[in-house]
Amino acid sequence: MNIISWIVFGLVVGIIANLIDPYPSKGGMLGSIILGILGAILGGILGNIIFGIGITGFNLPSLALAVLGALLLMFVERAFGRT
Repeated sequence: MNIISWIVFGLVVGIIANLIDPYPSKGGMLGSIILGILGAILGGILGNIIFGIGITGFNLPSLALAVLGALLLMFVERAFGRT
């Protein structure tokens, strides 16, 4: 995927993760993009290690992995981050 695709994918994933989480992160559109991109990277790495699948583009398995990665990042931020 090129850089524009990653930004759009990150925005979609960040918005979905913020809608699912009962305590959404604050940071606006840029925060959602960064959350989504980092979630996609984390989800892709963990998905590849655990299930043997990774982020392959704009498709449902990639979206699910990225959202799970973003939710995991949000959980870790709340558990170990700022109060």
